[in-house]
Amino acid sequence: MMLAFEHVTLGQRVLFGTGRAGQYVATELDRLGASRPMVIAAEPERALAEAATADITAALWWDEVIQHVPMEKAQAARAAATEHDIDVLVCVGGGSTTGLAKAVALTTGIPIIAVPTTYAGSEATNVWGMTEERTKTTGVDEKVLPVAVVYDAELSKTLPVGLAVASGLNGLAHCVDSLWAPRADPINQALALEGARALNLALRGIVADPEDLSAREQALYGCYLAAVSFASAGSGLHHKICHVLGGTFDLPHAQTHATVLPYVLAFNAPAVPELAGRLAAALGKPTVASGEDSSAAAVAMLNGLPVAEPECPAVAAVVALRELYAVVNAPSRLADYGFTATGVPEAIERVVKAAPASNPVAVTEENITALLTDALTGTIPTVDYPVAR
Repeated sequence: MMLAFEHVTLGQRVLFGTGRAGQYVATELDRLGASRPMVIAAEPERALAEAATADITAALWWDEVIQHVPMEKAQAARAAATEHDIDVLVCVGGGSTTGLAKAVALTTGIPIIAVPTTYAGSEATNVWGMTEERTKTTGVDEKVLPVAVVYDAELSKTLPVGLAVASGLNGLAHCVDSLWAPRADPINQALALEGARALNLALRGIVADPEDLSAREQALYGCYLAAVSFASAGSGLHHKICHVLGGTFDLPHAQTHATVLPYVLAFNAPAVPELAGRLAAALGKPTVASGEDSSAAAVAMLNGLPVAEPECPAVAAVVALRELYAVVNAPSRLADYGFTATGVPEAIERVVKAAPASNPVAVTEENITALLTDALTGTIPTVDYPVAR
């Protein structure tokens, strides 16, 4: 098949090095010629933020960080930045912290230096999101893309294992969504699959040994690739669902993404078997395409790798993800995070309205009802959601 696509790669500096955050942040301030930084960090991350900014002097510290970025919090931070003549934003924390910095940059144009302490990936996208009156609105604007990202695994070491797992699976959701999002192309699919491979290994390593800095580095590497692919491919069905659940029902961001992911994968995978097979391989469960020389399977078996049934790449992908979830004790029920059956009808209405027309499977009230009900109760995901007739 001939290739024809348009791909956009976003431009930003990435500085990666364990124990080097302070040095890198100071270097970036010098490069930008900035002297009045506003450091944005939630109160629990204050110590990490102080370590990451030890070589600079903050003109303003700001800790009013709330998930999903309520509009009133964004407006307060914008006003403070203007009042203090801020010329650079240094955000240290997870997706909510980066999200607030983006909200400030959106209207002020102040550049951002992002220092992630989780695996959210927001730092590598030009996507912003804010919530007002129970509705989360997202958009794309070059002003919100951080000019530099500083990755330091030391800063993620204090992230509890459970939260590290949820955050890493949020990154994995970026990978999966990028395989078939509205602007998916071969380049961001390749990045997404490498990101999935890295996150699969990293999360297993963090659970096995929370002090393993190599695993923490791999998680940061994987989440960056996930976010880069997502920024290019756009927001797919998974993210539309999670934006509804987060913005309308105030569910926690990372745990919601982690919980919903297996259900969206099971929903879409049967319609894209080639991509499902590649994802299964990235997650450690290579498949044999129908009609392919069985020697590939023999080699995989000799190397101790599992081989799925040739005709079931979708099943292989879903099973591979389920196996990872079992190893890392991943979130499994939306009910555990405050979602109830009474919220399902409103969620269905909002999701069906927001779902991308390009999704591999046509979205209907019937199949989204089944998906959300399964995710609510933690029913084991299958690959037989109702298909639109």
